[in-house]
Order: sequence, then C-alpha cells, then structure tokens
Amino acid sequence: MVVKVYIVFFMYKNSKHAIIFPLLLAIGVVLGILLGQFVGRNRAETQLRSLIRRSGMNMTNKIMQTSMLIEHRFVDSISMDSLSELVIPMMMEKLDPHSVYIPAREMQELNEPLEGEFDGVGISFNTTSDTIMVLSVIANGPSAKAGVVAGDRIIHINDTLVAGVGMPQNDIVKRLRGKRGSEVKLSLKRQGIDDLVDVMVVRDAIPIKSIEASFMLTDDIGFIRLSQFARTSYVELMAALARLRTEGMKRLIFDLRDNSGGFLDQAIMIANEFLPAGKLIVYTEDRQREQTKEYSDGSGSSTDLALVILIDEGSASSSEILAGAVQDNDRGTIIGRRSFGKGLVQSQIPYADGSALRLTIARYFTPTGRSIQKPYTNGNDRDYEMDILRRYNNNEFFSADSIHFADSLKFTTPKGKVVYGGGGIMPDVFVPLDTTDMTHYYVEVTGRNILYRYTLEYADRHREAINAVTTMAELQALLDADKTLFEDFVSYAARHGVKPVRSEIARSRRIMEAQLRAYIGRNTALEDNGFYYNIYPIDDVLRRSVEVLQQMPMPEPEPEVEMISRELPEMVIKIQK
Repeated sequence: MVVKVYIVFFMYKNSKHAIIFPLLLAIGVVLGILLGQFVGRNRAETQLRSLIRRSGMNMTNKIMQTSMLIEHRFVDSISMDSLSELVIPMMMEKLDPHSVYIPAREMQELNEPLEGEFDGVGISFNTTSDTIMVLSVIANGPSAKAGVVAGDRIIHINDTLVAGVGMPQNDIVKRLRGKRGSEVKLSLKRQGIDDLVDVMVVRDAIPIKSIEASFMLTDDIGFIRLSQFARTSYVELMAALARLRTEGMKRLIFDLRDNSGGFLDQAIMIANEFLPAGKLIVYTEDRQREQTKEYSDGSGSSTDLALVILIDEGSASSSEILAGAVQDNDRGTIIGRRSFGKGLVQSQIPYADGSALRLTIARYFTPTGRSIQKPYTNGNDRDYEMDILRRYNNNEFFSADSIHFADSLKFTTPKGKVVYGGGGIMPDVFVPLDTTDMTHYYVEVTGRNILYRYTLEYADRHREAINAVTTMAELQALLDADKTLFEDFVSYAARHGVKPVRSEIARSRRIMEAQLRAYIGRNTALEDNGFYYNIYPIDDVLRRSVEVLQQMPMPEPEPEVEMISRELPEMVIKIQK
C-alpha cells in the first residue's frame, strides 16, 4: 500500500462533542488524584512518570497524561480508539474552520468524486414515486453492454425487491455498486413487455466526469462548465477545448459557479493553459513566511481565446485560484457574484486505520499578492458558516454597492485594474441574483418537485423520440414541435394539488418553460449539455457573459518569454469543500 501525503484546502467539519471531551479529561484527572490519595500518591506518581518517560512524552502534555491514566488505571477496560474518535475532532474545532479530522468510514465518500471513477453498473437513476427509473446509461458501460436502456424500471436487485418498498436511495446505490468484475442481477420492467426482463451486469470502473457540459453557445462562443477540480479535469478540458475549436470556437465561457474546489495541481495546469509564459499563477506562504510559487511555462495552447470565467458564492478554493490568476494577470473577465473566500492550505496526514487529519499549514495568495481568505476566528465555526447567509441578508447578492472592502486590501493588476483581498474574488462584472419572476405558483411547482416529476414522466411518454435525440438541433426540434408542452404541465400541476393562478403563471412562464425544456433535455443522450443549452435564456450571468465576449477584443500576442520550468510539487495537492 502506498501512503501519500496531501496538501488540502477543505471545508468539511465533523459533529460537535463539546460536552464529552471536557468530561473525559476531567475523569482522567480526577482518577489520577484519587489514585494518588487512596493507592499511594508517591507510588502512583512514580509509576505514571515512569510510564510517560518510557513513552517519550513530556509531563506537561496533559492530554497525553490523561490518555495514559485512562488506558492503564481506569477501573474498566475501554477502547482508546473510540475515545480518540471523540477527542481529535474536538481539538480540530478549536483551530481554523478548515482543519478537520476525517474518520476512515468517510474517506472513500469524500475522495471518490475527485479520483474520477468508482466501481459500479454505469447508470443514472431517479426514485420518484418509489420507483427506480433509469434516466441514462453510460455508453459502452456495464449496463449498456448488458442491454439496460433509459426508461427501464429496476424492480429487483439480486432477487431483492427494491421497487415500492420505500428503500432509501443510499441503500439502492450500495446494492448496485461493488468490486469491478463482480456481477449483479437486475430485473427490469420495460415498456411494451409484460414480463420482467432479467439482465446480468458485470460491474466495472465508471468514470466521474468533472466537466458537466461543453457545447457551442453561438457560432464562435464555446461554453464549458466544470463542477470540480478532479484528477481528470485537465485532460477532460483539453479534449473539450479541442472539440469546440473544430466547431468554430474563438471565445470561451468557463463556468466555475458552485465549484467548491478539488486538486490544486489541476487548477495550476488549467491556468497554465490560458496564460502566456512567465506569469505567476499562485503562491503559498507558511508560518515561517517561506513561499512556494507557481508560474506559467508557456506551453498553454489556449492563450488566443477571448476568455470569461463565471463565479458565485459557491466558487471556492481551486476555483478562486484559477479566477484570481486570470483576473490578476489581466487575461480575461470575471463575471457573476463574489466567490466564497477560501485561502487556506491544508496538509492531509493519513493514519494507519484509514482516517486522516487535514491541518492548515499555509495561506495562498493570488499573483498581485492578495489573500482572499475571508475573516474567521479560531474555534468559531458557526459564525464562519453563517457568512453566506449574512451576505444574502445584507443585500450583497443583489447589489454590488452593498459589498465593501477595506482600502488596506486594495491591489492593482499590471494594467491598472483595482482588485481586493480579504474575502473572495470580486467579479469584474457583477450580475445580481434575479428573483423578480419567482411567484408563489412557481415556488409551489418547483418546491414540491412537481415540475421535475413532470419532465420525467414526459420523457417516459415520449421514450422512443427522447432516446433518438443525439444532437442539440434534434433536441430543439423535438421541443419546438410540442406546442402544448406548457399547458399540459399546468394541467399536470393542477392534478397534483397546485391550482393555476393565471397572473402568476404569466409572470413566471419564461422561467418555467426554460426549466421544462432543460430537464427534458437532460433526459436525452445530451445529458447536461441539453440542460444548460436550454437554461441559457433565463441565466442572466450567462447572457451577460455572451454580451461581454462579443464586445471583447481578442487577446494580443504576448512578447516571447524564455520558457520556465514549472515543476509541480511531488506532493499531491488538493483543495476541497
């Protein structure tokens, strides 16, 4: 087994045990006192000193002393491992908001999305109405090879009934997943066939794509949405860029909204793709003020693209590093709302049992020298976690004038643009959150999941036509041809308890029509491409980006700079929410 040390930017915290930890310490200390009084103070102290001395511990370490007392003197046997699982998280909670202990049982779930694959059957499904409906099947994946198709209902998994029994989705996932090469039997209900269809699926490695969508938005504007910085993100991006260039892309919208981070090396490599040689991408600084700097090496093939990056309050860590590198080097335009504000570096130290400690060891800075870490107080996670809600209540989602930065945190880019540190990346073009057309009717049909359920049933009713869609043009033609789509949805909502209010329907119609088309598009082979292409008409940030890009001059060639050897650290570096 290879043990790796990680550097991590993380926003994960464990549950609180603020009462148990002090109690454990108190028990240990009291036991020590009682033993000294009733067994013989000199003998007890001598034995304890000898025990600690043999273990190489300092007598002033009260926590270790207490642990030794409980382990060797407590009247009943007790698992010290179980106590450690309580004590270590408590210690981390007294530090910054991103230092954390991760139990072994949670490590796989946290790391899996970033590793770029898992072992499974290769389908996406929904459990609406207590029925497991297959939404899509990965091309050439295990289920596709076994004959599973979109629209199938899974009734049994390995002869266990899973339909109509209220089985939690997590339990269904556990039954479908398993070691690659192992088999799982699925019994399917298929339209037009009376009997169940049994298939044997051989589990295999299933890729997790970090690029959710990539398509041409206009004749020369490409759109790429990155959900996280996973191990495969750079490779995925290069493939997407190459394909979009063949379709005429000269300008790019790179969507990092709600992207909370991932591997730092991926962010550096992606930044390098857009920057000319010799540009500082990011640097870190530890407690000794020692700095590690990363520069672009001139190998990027996308320096000629006009570039816009989209961010919002869900964009953190690696997303902020990439946005900061582009903004500080005057390479592109940042559009959206202020990012999260995470600028701390964590080192991940593994334990033998598979758990790990993520400890903050440094801060990172953008090329102009600004730290974008928002303020925090050690041990006050609650206040830190409420920051986004405070922004909303302070009107910061709706007005750039409500966002204030201290003059002491002002920095200037090479071309004279003013940028600020101390709390996320402020976009060059602020686009407010628009809630003007969100009526009570809209909240009802979306909040009760009626709109989404309608799109699933619509796809089911039109399964043959939906499964035949392979291009964006075919999807749009299919949706345009259905002139009764919206009114059919209103009737469906009425049958499910939401009476039509015509004035509110008229006001929210544009939003609901776009979402209907987007969710139906996601049920085709186009998946998220079909979704984002159809959500574009109501996405104010995306629409504003198109306007900016159409007016933006193409990048001028940079003066030739000697190639810089950009050695990435041997350590794997991570940033994760």
